Amino acid sequence: MLAETDIADAAIVRVRDTLDGVFRSLKEVRDASARQAHAVRQSGRDLVRADLAMMRPLLFDRLGMLIAGIGFIAAPGLLADAPWYLEWWQVGPSNTPVQLLRDLDPESSAFYDYTHWDWFAGPQAGAEKTICGPYVDYLCTDEYSLTLSVPVTSAGAFIGVAAADVFVRSFENAVVPVLREIPAPAFVINPSGRVVASNTARWTPGAIYRGDAGFAVHPCGDLPLSLVTAEA
Repeated sequence: MLAETDIADAAIVRVRDTLDGVFRSLKEVRDASARQAHAVRQSGRDLVRADLAMMRPLLFDRLGMLIAGIGFIAAPGLLADAPWYLEWWQVGPSNTPVQLLRDLDPESSAFYDYTHWDWFAGPQAGAEKTICGPYVDYLCTDEYSLTLSVPVTSAGAFIGVAAADVFVRSFENAVVPVLREIPAPAFVINPSGRVVASNTARWTPGAIYRGDAGFAVHPCGDLPLSLVTAEA
């Protein structure tokens, strides 16, 4: 029989493996958008929306399984024909890619200023891996979600963010089975202590862990997540 520490280690590996796959897809999007920006600038013209559309086959191929939405979000002023822009696609009702369209006119009362969101602000501030949530994504899917993101740079300058949405229920389906192998309350938290997945009804997704006594916190590698387990 495995020791409790070995079972906890297995849970950490499952969390890392699950989300590392999403981050690998984001790094592909990051590399593709950076290459496109570099090639266009080398040609002597400014980047426009049509240049980002060249990435759509890559984005479409990454949708499904864990990834419910994925794309590149431009830093304000990057594109010559759209000061604010998202090349963002998500899984539609018929499992076909659907583009997310939001009001990106700064003069509009419904203007969507995405720079205020942690999934954009984190990479812009230099975070290599950002996980935002869990939160109800009223702007995209109305689902309880996580947003993962990485910075995109070109010629040493920040040009935007590659990001992906993961439904919390999909993440739970991947990690809760191994959490249930831990013979004590155990749950995964984000940096603010909000529970993402759990093996107990006492700590449901969205609950806040505030360093309660009787628990140990185990970092999940380089992910901004931790596994919390009740101490024996």
